[in-house]
This record gives sequence, C-alpha cells and structure tokens, in this order.
Amino acid sequence: MDTTLPRQNLGISAYRWLKQDIIRGAFQPGEKLLMSRLKERYDLGVGPLREALSQLVAERLVVAISQRGYRVAPMSLAELADLYDARAQLEGLVLRLAIERGDDAWEAEILATAHTLSKVMEVNTPDELLDVWDTRHKAFHTAIASGCRSPHLLQVRKGLFDQVERYRHLWLRETVFSEQALARKRQEHAALVEVILARDMEHASEMMREHLMTPVPIITEVMERLG
Repeated sequence: MDTTLPRQNLGISAYRWLKQDIIRGAFQPGEKLLMSRLKERYDLGVGPLREALSQLVAERLVVAISQRGYRVAPMSLAELADLYDARAQLEGLVLRLAIERGDDAWEAEILATAHTLSKVMEVNTPDELLDVWDTRHKAFHTAIASGCRSPHLLQVRKGLFDQVERYRHLWLRETVFSEQALARKRQEHAALVEVILARDMEHASEMMREHLMTPVPIITEVMERLG
C-alpha cells in the first residue's frame, strides 16, 4: 500500500476496507477489534484506523467500549426484523413520491439499470459474481428511488441500507449463487418495472414492500443455523 497518500485518503481507505470486512463477516458480531491486528491487516497506522472506527461507530457497525477499545456491533433477530420493516416502509413511501414526481429520464434510467441487472455476465470467481450482481441490484433500486427528488429522504434511505448490509450479505450468499433464486428475483424485478412504469402507485408500493421483505425468512434461517 502507498503510505505516501494524504492522511485523509488513508482514513477513507481504512473506513472502506474495514466496513467491507465487517459486512462480509471477516470480523464476527461482538468480536473485539484489536488495534494491533487492524494495523497488520491493513498496513495502516493508528490515526487512520481510529478515524475509520469512529465513523463506523456512528453507523452502528462498531461499538465503542469505554477505555477498552472497539467491538463489532452485535446482530440479532429483533434488529433484523426492525431494520427490514423500516426499510420496506420507507422504500414504499419513496416509491410513491417517485411515481408522482418522476419524469421520462427517470423511467429511462429504471429501464437501463433493469436491463443491465438482468443480463448474464461472465465472471471469474464467486465473489466477483456477488459483487457484480449486488452493484447492479443497488443501482436498479437507487434509480427507482431517485425519482422522489428528496435529498433528505434519500439520505435516510442510505443510512438504513448501510445498517442492513450485514444482514443482506447473509441473504446474498445464500441466493446469488442459485440460478433458481436469481430467476425468481428477475421475475420480481420485471414485474416491479411494469407496475412502476404504469404509474400504479398503490400496487407498486405494496409490491416493493413485499419484494424488500422476502430475504427476512432466509436470513433468519441462516442466523439460527450459525447460532
């Protein structure tokens, strides 16, 4: 790693790497984040790592322990249910506003991202498949939400999505490698696009909430399996 990068860039890099590792389970819920281990893993000094940890505390992915360092935030079935319900309710509201306010360019962006998501891509590794599908899936849902034209609502939405990422990743690993599960998702996305472009606000909002809640039983099963 190039340690000649400006300090601000080092802090941003530390934040991104550590956040991704927490989301993907490299550090387990409740695990103590030892500074010595973090310095070795990321080849970074204490300053950038403390900046990253402070930001992740604000995002509720890390817990600060008084005078005793940091731990990965715990995960629970109660938090899973609350986060997904809040996310689905908010997304339903955002979608209603998007249908009301979205223009032709908004519709075109939805169609473009839906097409890209549905295309089969050649990838070299399972992790690359996960990354490609997840990136395109997020772009599709972001394109839909953007029509609400409310920066504040979109910021709240982003915060909820960030908090739900660790749970989502458990679902992703169970489904993205299953052609049957991906086929079901393609059907759901196609149906969503059709209803959204028809400007059927009530139906689209309800479909979106149901669509976003489908991972909960799968994640619950994985969490119970993992203890």
